Amino acid sequence: MRPAPPPGVLPEKAGTNEESVWDYPRPPEIRKAPAIAEVRFGGQAIAKSSAALRVCETAGAPVYYFPPIDVREDCLIEVGDVSVCEWKGAAVHFDVVVDGKRAAKAAFSYPDPFDDLGRGFQRIAGWYGFYPACVDACILGQEIVRSQEGGFYAGWVTDAIRGPIKGAAGSGGW
Repeated sequence: MRPAPPPGVLPEKAGTNEESVWDYPRPPEIRKAPAIAEVRFGGQAIAKSSAALRVCETAGAPVYYFPPIDVREDCLIEVGDVSVCEWKGAAVHFDVVVDGKRAAKAAFSYPDPFDDLGRGFQRIAGWYGFYPACVDACILGQEIVRSQEGGFYAGWVTDAIRGPIKGAAGSGGW
């Protein structure tokens, strides 16, 4: 089920080959990434996959997850912080380190996600997500993505995504 936008929030119309974040469901669902996804840091590709998945949730930019086989796990250092998502459960966080350059809490993973809603979150168990604002670049196909505003979310904003997208000032109640 998709909730209605809050009063005063007018969703942008999605055109051909575009998606409105207001058409994404709540609770969220997992979808196949529409193109090869890549994360770059310290001049290197630390994750690149044609099998990436994305979690799409009402009002948020999609969050991309990479299978461990497509991630340079030697560049990830678990930092002991845990956050909780009401839909996916507990996430552990990682610093990304390449040649002495460190991006604090730039990656995360759900080692044992909730799956009691039948949404298939076990599909991303142990997979890695990355915050675009914390690394040098996240790339989808040929497009360098923008980070979702606010610093809390790890959404990948592309030219094909229409909003408004939660995370910006004044969107805390979405």
